[in-house]
Amino acid sequence: MKDKNVYLNGEYLPLSEAKISVLDRGFLFGDGIYEVIPAYSGTLFCLEAHLQRLNNSLKGIRLELFLSTQQWLDILQPLLIEGDAQYIYLQITRGVADKRDHAFPAQCEPTIFAMCSAIVPFEGEQGVKAITLDDVRWELCNIKATTLLGNLLLRQQAVEKQCAEAILIKDGYATEGAASNVFVVIEGVLLTPPKSRDILAGITRDVIIELAKANGLTVSESSIAIEELQNADEIWLSSSTREILPVISLDNQPVGDGQVGPVWKMMQQLFQDYKRAVS
Repeated sequence: MKDKNVYLNGEYLPLSEAKISVLDRGFLFGDGIYEVIPAYSGTLFCLEAHLQRLNNSLKGIRLELFLSTQQWLDILQPLLIEGDAQYIYLQITRGVADKRDHAFPAQCEPTIFAMCSAIVPFEGEQGVKAITLDDVRWELCNIKATTLLGNLLLRQQAVEKQCAEAILIKDGYATEGAASNVFVVIEGVLLTPPKSRDILAGITRDVIIELAKANGLTVSESSIAIEELQNADEIWLSSSTREILPVISLDNQPVGDGQVGPVWKMMQQLFQDYKRAVS
């Protein structure tokens, strides 16, 4: 198989040739952030919103890097591969310092890495299983940081129980999934936790909210108690690469009637129509 090209610090080169220093602070400390940007029919999806979140994350870790939308397009567009559904993975670290030190180095050039991969369709339209777990992550989940060990450990627990996701609970309220945002439908109202330091506000999450409001659904960005989660008519998970997944089983108990719900079916169609319209 031909080695695909990636972008690393101003160069396009085969993935097998892309190398970073062992003194890169992303490698040593997880001192960096990342972004995942879907692309459909060669068009980067909601690019401005993704770049805004990228800039917010950079600001959150006090890393100064300012590129315009066009500059990012010039970097990312050449990476797009053939195929309808794909995504760009973009990672920025503080760069290579001359020694390992927790304090920020006085001089350091950021490391910028990007690659493109196909979005593999997730077989979830018939519904997936999820579990609830205590949210044991750090306090700045709004930063899309590369330090994802907490998320990985939680997600692995879900995988080991043959579940698609772990829905995280903090102080009796749902925050998000280990790698997704959470929605519930209760008596026709669509609820999702509000933006805060407890969640990474997804771009797909924002699109769902906009589409729901534009099509007559009542939407509430409000806290979801675990009891509401357990008794919801529908539960959804959303992310850039999985889009919108309906959850039909939570902690081995059926969600609603244990079938994919009508509100999800409507939103799924609206989302697919929106993708086609902006591609």
